[in-house]
Amino acid sequence: MAKQSGFWTGLVLACGLAFPAVAQDGTVTADTVVATVNGTDITLGELIILREKLPAQYQALPDDMLFNGLIDQAIQQTALEQSVADGKTKRDELWMRTDQRSYLAGKALQAVVQAAVTDAALQAAYDEKYANAPAAKEYSAQHILVDSEEKAKELKAQIDGGADFAELAKANSSDTGSAVNGGDLGWFGLGMMVKPFEEAVVAATPGTVVGPVQTDFGWHLIKVNEARDAAKPSIDEVREELAAELEQKAVEAHITELTGKAEITRQGEGLDPALLRDATLLDK
Repeated sequence: MAKQSGFWTGLVLACGLAFPAVAQDGTVTADTVVATVNGTDITLGELIILREKLPAQYQALPDDMLFNGLIDQAIQQTALEQSVADGKTKRDELWMRTDQRSYLAGKALQAVVQAAVTDAALQAAYDEKYANAPAAKEYSAQHILVDSEEKAKELKAQIDGGADFAELAKANSSDTGSAVNGGDLGWFGLGMMVKPFEEAVVAATPGTVVGPVQTDFGWHLIKVNEARDAAKPSIDEVREELAAELEQKAVEAHITELTGKAEITRQGEGLDPALLRDATLLDK
């Protein structure tokens, strides 16, 4: 949200608790008027929405400070809105229309997400993906990276002749991060290395040196030291990951269902896509 000097000044300088006007019967509702600008009412409900839009650090400010600051902001915005009301353009109307569409679309998905991401659904997703699935493998390996196949073959011949892999890695590998440790890459799981490298590691027998293996980085000699079953994460460790997957599936399914039932025509498919860049159309 863009800073507005009057609003932030109001937040800093506000000192007294302000109370909204109430109806004669003493009730306060979202329609309770808290200020008026040239006959236009500003309501308590609008202030509540303004507060919800604030960054978290501002929402934590004392209520009395926020109340006065938000009234100042609403008054300033209303005065500014009134100053250009007669000059509202097509661009303005379209901005407001797309903002409304975006907000309501988000609202439509809130209930879908809440219904999809439950403790029971998370547990089921965890059981399927981790608890009941075969243990994934992880590998401990070293490598030497050079810029040519010929160089890799020369080093491989030295290793086959009894040369120490780690010492050759320190002296020759262009992967300086691992070279200082004798080419040691530590433990890694599937998906963490580029495909040709991973395939060579998976196919190798622990204790052997394979290669040369070519990747986009160059030519590798790989010594696979050990393979083991990877420890399965706890549900708490992957809760956010599982929630995101459940949310995505539920949203995609809901949108597919809604659009499948809707009567949709695509009149714009024959238009030139370059028209997207023609902002002058908004002024016509």
